[in-house]
Amino acid sequence: MAISPTEVRPEPASFRDPANRVFHVGDEVLRGLDTQAAEHWRALAGSTFFPAFVAARKVCATEDAPSTLVPAATGTPWAAVLRHERIPFVSHPYEWSFSMLRDAALLHLEILRAALTDGFTTKDGSAYNLQWRGAEPVFIDIGSFEPVRDGEPWAGYRQFCQTVLYPLMLTAHLGVDFQPWLRARVDGIEADELRPLFGGARRLRPGVLTHLHLHGVMQQRNAAASTTDVRAQLRAAGFSRELLFATVRGMEKLVRRLNHRPAESHWSDYQRTCGYSVRDRVAKEQFVAAAVAAGTRPRLVLDLGANDGRYSRLAVGHADYVVAVEQDPAVVDELYRKLRSEGQRRILPLVLDLADPSPGGGWRGVERAGFAERASADVVLALAVVHHLAIGRNVPLPEVIDWLAGLTAPGGAIVVEFVGPEDPMATRLLANKPAGLFPDYRRDTFEALLAARGRITHRLELPSGTRTLYRTVMGG
Repeated sequence: MAISPTEVRPEPASFRDPANRVFHVGDEVLRGLDTQAAEHWRALAGSTFFPAFVAARKVCATEDAPSTLVPAATGTPWAAVLRHERIPFVSHPYEWSFSMLRDAALLHLEILRAALTDGFTTKDGSAYNLQWRGAEPVFIDIGSFEPVRDGEPWAGYRQFCQTVLYPLMLTAHLGVDFQPWLRARVDGIEADELRPLFGGARRLRPGVLTHLHLHGVMQQRNAAASTTDVRAQLRAAGFSRELLFATVRGMEKLVRRLNHRPAESHWSDYQRTCGYSVRDRVAKEQFVAAAVAAGTRPRLVLDLGANDGRYSRLAVGHADYVVAVEQDPAVVDELYRKLRSEGQRRILPLVLDLADPSPGGGWRGVERAGFAERASADVVLALAVVHHLAIGRNVPLPEVIDWLAGLTAPGGAIVVEFVGPEDPMATRLLANKPAGLFPDYRRDTFEALLAARGRITHRLELPSGTRTLYRTVMGG
């Protein structure tokens, strides 16, 4: 039976390719294809490489669906409709760590190389073509595949440089975190922006001369030429599929060489320096596990300020999926590499400043949804976070509670830790603030704020006496 168009929500990020459009219908992810895209899909489904990558979980599972499930585009019915597997939590490349972006890049290039061998290529090379199942990258842009045409370069090369290669080089060669650069512009880092940073001897670092300086020169030289003209020039010069294949292999080799091991930060060894006694730690772990397990099994848990993922690992034992959010890119990178080595597919680590979370971006501010719009969690863990926001970042306590409630699905729960002003960690933060700046930072005030917004179902004062844990059902 056809679904009413009022029940169909177009994906705001899928408008750039008119040949196919993604829609959400309930929990289903559907893609409408025009006539040519449908032909490409049928060829793709019958290829050798595509089913193999789906079976290996490197490409999202996709199947044919009734064409009546999504509305027609501009009055013309879709030639075909596809149903994709649903990714548990959509993230953006500027929320990934260095190793995450590099692994996503390597998967993209691996798929492209296999596609070329089988007579296919991809229209673009955007980092946004990939998502994650925990610490496992997965290619999601099925509409990007099309038959390769001899004598033409990879159409996605520039996008790949701007959203993947340049960010990786920025961090690997200069030690500069790429996340703010990518967040600032949805189309990635332009060569002209990066080139001034790679002068002198830096020009000789891996990939810089070929993919930054020479690429920039070619862009300037062909600025007035159409894409068709450039392709014709390359064909006339003898550009072949074999040369394209070799180019992709060279880029794979380059990306594997790019590496970054940041210096230790304050948060790298937080579990040792945070001041918990053994009794406090045991009591806290027991409380958190019981609080997550209480009630219906959560589909999604957010662990805010996850650090090394200790509580994310506890939570995932009682939930379907956990998103572990941490501000320090180095800490997230270490957590990701550990989760990847464990084969963890249900914990996704992300780089995010809780006091400045990812906003909406791109066209009309909705092409890339903000963190709050994506985060409708059944359980939100906010452990040892409130004092950093309320004292460290001067966010009023009512605002903190309202923000946590806004990240929670209807009827969901927050599991939150209040660190009293007498606690050594809070005292250290207060020492850097004017006296009397936070008169309302008290446990009784905090409890009253919680009770006004929900129902406190569990409460535990840790043995040290300076920290209290709460489980509160919001709106309950």
